Amino acid sequence: MTDFDTYERDLWAGRADVYARGFARLTAHSVGPLLDAARVGAGSRVLDLGTGPGIVAAQAVRRGARVSAVDADPLMAETAARGVPEADVRVAVLPALPHEDETFDAVVGNFVINHVGDPVAALAELRRVLRPGGRVALTCWTMPGSGVLALVRDAMEEVGVAWPDDVPLSPFMTYGRPDAFAALVGGAFREARAEVLDWDFTFEPDEWWRDGAMARVGSNAVVLLRQDPPTIARVKEVYDRRLTGYAVGDGRVSVPAHAILAHGTR
Repeated sequence: MTDFDTYERDLWAGRADVYARGFARLTAHSVGPLLDAARVGAGSRVLDLGTGPGIVAAQAVRRGARVSAVDADPLMAETAARGVPEADVRVAVLPALPHEDETFDAVVGNFVINHVGDPVAALAELRRVLRPGGRVALTCWTMPGSGVLALVRDAMEEVGVAWPDDVPLSPFMTYGRPDAFAALVGGAFREARAEVLDWDFTFEPDEWWRDGAMARVGSNAVVLLRQDPPTIARVKEVYDRRLTGYAVGDGRVSVPAHAILAHGTR
């Protein structure tokens, strides 16, 4: 593992429940397109990477697929195994998977590849476990983050919170564009393509703040929680002010989300 991988293991350790309440609701939007791109259907042998609480695995099971899943965090894997008992869920850290060569018809990862220290090595491992003609489909956020993904970061920048040197940025930053993501996947797979996924995410601002920023979910939250209480309060004020333009009634807001789906064939 790289230093970034080690950082990520600490970042997500013990976050299964709060992730399920917050960010998992945001990332659920892309699950259908992800499984469609991998051509997951009845009888497909599917590997779900970074399964988290098992949302992708559950939808693949509902399609009639035979599902295996992995997550680097033991609590995430335990949560997925409990929620999707039909799936074979294991703990594994990319780029090392505990599966034989050419095991799967499809490998999918919903916002996982951008949390890997060596994406090229990870893709080589995905190719290894896919059968010839099998499909890979992966999502990532557009980078730098924008829309709902940038709310806390933009508020911190407005307040003047500096990004510390010891909190690493994802090595995936250079791949967060459709052309770059397609080229990356094309280094390991045939017929690689990438498409933009845009949607509106509706939520209550205080809940999103509580289950994201103040729950230490993601690097923005790591940086924010290092600040003193007056600084955090100023960031919250800016966050609330920026969200007023997205109000849709009943105390909720609807903010754009921007991601990329890349897929290819072994």
